[in-house]
Amino acid sequence: MDAPPIYRLPQDTLHQIFAHLPLRQLITLRSVSKLFHQTLTSPSFTHLLSLSHPLSLLALRPSLSSPSPSLLAFDPDQNQWLTFPLSFLLPHFPSPTPVASSDGLVYLWSHSTLIACNPLTRHFKPLPQLGSAWSRHGSVLVSPPNRVLVLSELAALYYSGDDNNGWVNFSSNLPAKPRSPILINDKVLALCDVGSPWRSQWKLFSCTLSTLQASQFWSRLEKHEWGDVFDILKRPRLVRGVGNRVLMIGGLRSSFSLNASCSTILILRLDLETMEWAEAGRMPGEMFRRGFADSSKFKVFGGGNRVCFSAKRVGGRLALWDYVEEAGKGEWRWIDGVPGCGDGLCRGFAFEARLTALP
Repeated sequence: MDAPPIYRLPQDTLHQIFAHLPLRQLITLRSVSKLFHQTLTSPSFTHLLSLSHPLSLLALRPSLSSPSPSLLAFDPDQNQWLTFPLSFLLPHFPSPTPVASSDGLVYLWSHSTLIACNPLTRHFKPLPQLGSAWSRHGSVLVSPPNRVLVLSELAALYYSGDDNNGWVNFSSNLPAKPRSPILINDKVLALCDVGSPWRSQWKLFSCTLSTLQASQFWSRLEKHEWGDVFDILKRPRLVRGVGNRVLMIGGLRSSFSLNASCSTILILRLDLETMEWAEAGRMPGEMFRRGFADSSKFKVFGGGNRVCFSAKRVGGRLALWDYVEEAGKGEWRWIDGVPGCGDGLCRGFAFEARLTALP
């Protein structure tokens, strides 16, 4: 049987045809045939796509190891789940566990080794070796270009992307265990509970990477105009927003009493340039009552203008907040078909998928 006409086209012609397709269709086409896979993963084609927009996804962290590891991600624009096999990391890096992403790269733990990889092109690079304690207790923060920070309560490791320098180890010097730390450009931000064993008192701390390496000095971010912004939220956590903006998310207390219940989940936005807070969104009452009102714990993950919420009461579903800049407001909806998680709570991160990202 003769090959279809498209198989006889020059490679440059194929590149021009495929370059007009959305990235999500290119991902699907790679599995059609060997020719398509070779064409769509060639260096010349990925260079042609260097100016294309990334695919904004929400990736899940697997709760259990699997003999066929993969990265599961949700595409909010198409309302569908995508699976990226990670078997190309085997057998050298068994049980890879995705934990963070930046600039099109996904960072994974494999025992005590941190690996940067692009699940679309299947290129990967192991970072210099670390001790196993870091993979169990350290939070992995990543930011372009190739900045990696592993932060714990007592110490921090920084990798600038230069293998000759390796990891730089220094004291973190925080007043308490950091909660939901984030890295924005060269600025590290974290919440710390500086209250008593009987009552939490959350404060926001910040430092730059250069300051962290030189003096390990963290500054408390606070202004008189902020008032009780940290007291109105129960169990607050941080999520990286768009640009120099930070999202702080938690249950909105119905009062300032010690065991006050929450009326909903509130999203606040801090602009690091103006240092002003603003309300970005709050979960609709019906959604909160159905899934989060009686949940003592819930998980939050995402980034930019999209944040996911997970609770045990809504097994198999996630609540999604999707902020639309043009409309100036956020839309709330449910995500169905979420795979089972070990403890009923899903964890994840934002993943800007692109073919051009190389570790």
